[in-house]
Amino acid sequence: MEATVSAGLASGLIDFASAGGANRDALIKGAGLSPHKLKNPDNRIPFHQYTDLMRLAQAATGDPALALHFGEQVGMSEVSVLGLIMEASATMGEAFLQLQRYGRLATEFVDSDPGPRVMLMPRDGKLYMVFNRSQPNDFPEMTEESFARLVCGPRRFLPQPHVMAIHVTHPAPVYRSEYDRVFQCPVHFSSDWNAMELHPEITGWKVAQNPRYVFGLLTKHADSLLAELDATRTLKGRLEALLLADLHKGDLGGDVSADAMASRLGFSRQTLFRKLKEEGTSFAAVLDGLRRRLAEDYLRGGKASIYETAYLVGFSEPAAFARAFKRWTGRTPGQFCKASQA
Repeated sequence: MEATVSAGLASGLIDFASAGGANRDALIKGAGLSPHKLKNPDNRIPFHQYTDLMRLAQAATGDPALALHFGEQVGMSEVSVLGLIMEASATMGEAFLQLQRYGRLATEFVDSDPGPRVMLMPRDGKLYMVFNRSQPNDFPEMTEESFARLVCGPRRFLPQPHVMAIHVTHPAPVYRSEYDRVFQCPVHFSSDWNAMELHPEITGWKVAQNPRYVFGLLTKHADSLLAELDATRTLKGRLEALLLADLHKGDLGGDVSADAMASRLGFSRQTLFRKLKEEGTSFAAVLDGLRRRLAEDYLRGGKASIYETAYLVGFSEPAAFARAFKRWTGRTPGQFCKASQA
């Protein structure tokens, strides 16, 4: 299954590049896009066509920093229902949860990375929003666009700066000075992750840019779109996607019980168990396996401390996590960390 982006995102880029002097028809034709498909922002566009479109637009406008400028000037609410939902959220904490839940509607990556695509994560006493993607440096424009949009959009209504620093895995480009102008905070290039350091109190800051009743209407529509995306997946894959969205919520909540997951999938608990059995697995095996994969990924190379990893994979007590990790791997988390860094 191929990664995709929303047609709204592609259409927004075409409009933005056209305003900068690019030929609209040439962009659409060059990227192999269907004009008819672009009319509905909820349609899906293969990710490789979006990368082609971005490169064509950069060349046509003569702007190598086009992705950065696109994210700066065009808000998520203009290109995706995701943005409208986030702006209808009561607080930034709720908006981040909606980003985690519905982020695939803007950009869906299908790769081998075990972790969630977007997550809030504590590290060294600071709060980060982390973006996980295989080979992000193959198309750093997606990182530029996403970060610029999440930094510049909320500036319209937040009382103070909400992003304290930016970390990106790609090296500094020739337009390095544009990062300083757009982000207005320290930017660390060639980092070990793509992450934004957030203000420690941000989750309680108010948003509510759209009427609250709109929130329910939008999430209902978004849920139907997610159901369409998930229709071709195995039940195990759909369950893992739901679990990933809740495991690392920490203080923001999250119920990963079989009853809760069955309800969100539209099944009874018994039906969920039966369908998983038909796929040769069980709820406990899916949850346990996912926690193990996540834990190993977080601990490998010192991506997170043992305490942080316990929190991120849904354990309230580090001791309980240590026992589970020993059962999974035959080693303690500390032994695993030493071996992976050797």
